[in-house]
Amino acid sequence: METCTLSNTNDGIVRLLQISDTHLFADAGRDLLGIATADSFQAVLDAITELPQPYDVVLATGDLSQDHSAASYQCFARRVTALNKPVHWLPGNHDHRVLMQNELQVAGIHPEMRLVGDHWQIILLDSQVYGTPHGWLSHLQLEQLEAALLQYPEKHALICLHHHTFPIGSIWLDQHDLKNANDFVTLLSRHPQVKAVLCGHVHQEYDQMHQGIRFLTSPSTCIQFKPLSVDFSLDTMSPGWRYLQLYPDGRLATQVWRLDPGQFVPDLKSTGY
Repeated sequence: METCTLSNTNDGIVRLLQISDTHLFADAGRDLLGIATADSFQAVLDAITELPQPYDVVLATGDLSQDHSAASYQCFARRVTALNKPVHWLPGNHDHRVLMQNELQVAGIHPEMRLVGDHWQIILLDSQVYGTPHGWLSHLQLEQLEAALLQYPEKHALICLHHHTFPIGSIWLDQHDLKNANDFVTLLSRHPQVKAVLCGHVHQEYDQMHQGIRFLTSPSTCIQFKPLSVDFSLDTMSPGWRYLQLYPDGRLATQVWRLDPGQFVPDLKSTGY
């Protein structure tokens, strides 16, 4: 698991942005269920630059591409690097892992999966099962996670992966969760320094405590899934992103930001994609 140094400001707080589920195409004009994903992604980036909150690192938590194309990853890299911040990524179920790594690395976005700072470490996991929508953490991923936690028991930990660990209440979407969640949660229970788990995948906001650990999911930068739905259904909520502050004492503060309502409206009659 490649490691890099996690920097923080003089106050010791690590400030993060989570961008997730951009679903970009090779053709920047294409839309996903009524939303042009390149346009909504750019609108999110533009909104981020207008906010007063400082941030140190961008976390991209999967499904960056919708069509497995080199050009879609080039589009992501070209746009996100304009923020002039370190970017770290992990794959989602729609991504092509090898192509993703190659194209992002060419653009200077390197595949470090662990960020270690003075008070925190952030560990990015690969839960992709290629060709299927659900997630699974391999034995190697779990082994590397435990080794990282054992190495720095004194540092608070934020764990990132694409798939959600616990059901969010949408029957169709909860079929596509992390299938070995019990193994994952059992491992985390052995390490009290783990403060939070951060995911994408579900295209909606979720924030719950389980056994002392905060589990968070975040909006997509394009389409949003309707909460608590039995069948596939889109929401009218706007594209968004998450802002996080990691404090030296282990506290975590976070806020979801969204674009102005009505700026991007999906085809609400859609029954899947």
